[in-house]
Amino acid sequence: MVTQLQSVGMIEFTSIAAGIEAADRMMKASLVEPLMLKTICPGKFVVAVHGDVAAVQSAVDAGMSSADGTVADHFVIPNINEAVVAAMACATPEPTGSALGVIETYSAASAILAADTAAKTADVDIAEVRIAMGLGGKAFCLLTGDVAAVNMAVEAAANVVSQSAMLVRKVVIPSAAPEVLRNIL
Repeated sequence: MVTQLQSVGMIEFTSIAAGIEAADRMMKASLVEPLMLKTICPGKFVVAVHGDVAAVQSAVDAGMSSADGTVADHFVIPNINEAVVAAMACATPEPTGSALGVIETYSAASAILAADTAAKTADVDIAEVRIAMGLGGKAFCLLTGDVAAVNMAVEAAANVVSQSAMLVRKVVIPSAAPEVLRNIL
């Protein structure tokens, strides 16, 4: 069971040392809980925190102010969709629908933002959010559902990610081969 997270903030750093230092400042600056503090490829560090919106924004501001030019990407998402957090932890139920949507991004933070946007836009299942491990710093999210919903969700997510020039590619496969679905989900 995924706990309700009021707000999530994330900063993706190009320096591991700067990320750890910023994580410390973020925890000391505001009443937030860590969601994720870890290294990702290629030699980056991700700090994600959760709590109420004001606390998360304050923590992210503190982390950004100490970043010294090492921020690759960042976000604050109020009322993040629970399915996104579950997909990040690979704890999702069996996806439904024959359509498969893929949103590939240049950063971990942008893939999470894309997944949240997709989940809030249409009735889709967020099957996976994979962030930067073995991906050369890129990330992606996989969505399933009916064709119209997946198209709508992918378009909305791609539009949001494109605003920060983080979109690599978006794909909608209307009727994905069962062999493909079995082997990637």
